[in-house]
Amino acid sequence: MQVVNSRGGGSFLLWTLVVQLVLCGSGVYATDGTKSCELLNDSVSERKILSRLESLAHKNFTAEAKIGPDSYTYVFQLCGDAGGFPGAGLVQLDNNKPESKPTVVGLYNATEAMGGSDWVMLIYNNGDRYDAHCSKETRRAMIRISCKKKADMGQLKVVSEDRQRVQDCFYLFELDSSAMCEAVESHISAGSIILIIGFCVLAVYLIGGFLYQRLIVGAKGMDQFPNYAFWVEVGNMTADGCDFVCRSRNRENAPAYRGVATEPLEEEPEERDDHLLPM
Repeated sequence: MQVVNSRGGGSFLLWTLVVQLVLCGSGVYATDGTKSCELLNDSVSERKILSRLESLAHKNFTAEAKIGPDSYTYVFQLCGDAGGFPGAGLVQLDNNKPESKPTVVGLYNATEAMGGSDWVMLIYNNGDRYDAHCSKETRRAMIRISCKKKADMGQLKVVSEDRQRVQDCFYLFELDSSAMCEAVESHISAGSIILIIGFCVLAVYLIGGFLYQRLIVGAKGMDQFPNYAFWVEVGNMTADGCDFVCRSRNRENAPAYRGVATEPLEEEPEERDDHLLPM
């Protein structure tokens, strides 16, 4: 009590204790996650499968089903008390009898887990016993959680209740979630990085040069293009180079024919031989 009533440090310790109690009560420190599930055959492989569902732990999922005049609501929680019922991983509520005791379909302290690359099958065992079906064995819930990238939490769906057996009856549910999807790693090559940098530099050069020519120099038309004269000269030189390299004719040999002159030919002076005639 002397520490609490002391000035400065005592008040700080008191407020720290209050904040910790509030956080614990609100569940911020509830980091057990899937560790709350007790596996029937605890193994590293099953525990690794459960760890993939960490983001779904301690969240209630509900689904409704109608069988003739009967209507039921199912509440599922991963490694937590479904609907607030201690030990129950999945419970069945009778909508026609809201005051009746809920039926526990499976307990999370009797869990089994198996899975593939994009799905997990979660099994809760040791639920309430059947009254007349399935040799009065305990109920069992099977929840298949599959990958769906656009479904963050997903919607619980009731697939079927198979109780027309002598034993090994079960309730089957489906749940889609993006937690089951494998993260796709994006790798950018060095060439792609160079191209991106080059396009960015080119864009800055063109936009900045255009604004400078337009606003500072006051250029109009094609003169707004940065270094327009230089790029025109580069284009002309490139065209000359292509013409020199790609033309197939031999430039050193003279053509095999001569063109017709366009200028009129000079008339040769007419030779006069009148002086040779006899007088």
